[in-house]
Amino acid sequence: MHVQEWLDTVPAAAVYAVVGLVIGLESLGIPLPGEIILVSAALLSSQHGGIDPLVLGACASAGAVIGDSIGYAIGRKGGRPLLAWLGGKFPKHFSEGHVATAERSFQKWGMWAVFFGRFVALLRIFAGPLAGVLRMPYWKFLIANVLGGIVWAGGTTAVIYYVGVVAEDWLKRFSWLGLVVAVLIGVASMLIVKRRAGRAQPATAGD
Repeated sequence: MHVQEWLDTVPAAAVYAVVGLVIGLESLGIPLPGEIILVSAALLSSQHGGIDPLVLGACASAGAVIGDSIGYAIGRKGGRPLLAWLGGKFPKHFSEGHVATAERSFQKWGMWAVFFGRFVALLRIFAGPLAGVLRMPYWKFLIANVLGGIVWAGGTTAVIYYVGVVAEDWLKRFSWLGLVVAVLIGVASMLIVKRRAGRAQPATAGD
């Protein structure tokens, strides 16, 4: 079953909880499709009056911030052995190459890597744990984490919600436009056929 179809079968409170939980676990360092869940739920909220986009955005933001904070604490306590363990469990996401790439990003950009990492699937998983492993000062991490979580989760929810509303409105207008065009084409076709039939009658009579 498609993600959006499944979300449409559960109560609004469950949608908020699932979005917050999946994004939180992804931010904690577990490879999950947080962005897909958020986009699907935001699109559903534009078509489903029972799902409030503001509440959805708040739950997604909370999940992102809390998950990243837990990931930071785990990374700070576990250190590099934790990254090695994750590499064994999730080699596709925590390979040495991916870890090295993420680490270079952190060394170059610092707290901005946490902020902008929200918008990159790979860094979104790494941000919390790696910031803890690299001993980034918590106040810097917290600022970037909160701002990044709100901008990414809230911004994504708002953009997808309004795109869904506009698309639905456009499709409704398009359906009316399509009906009008179909009627006009039908009338025009009928007039053309009638005119040609009228011309054909004198020619037949002359024969």
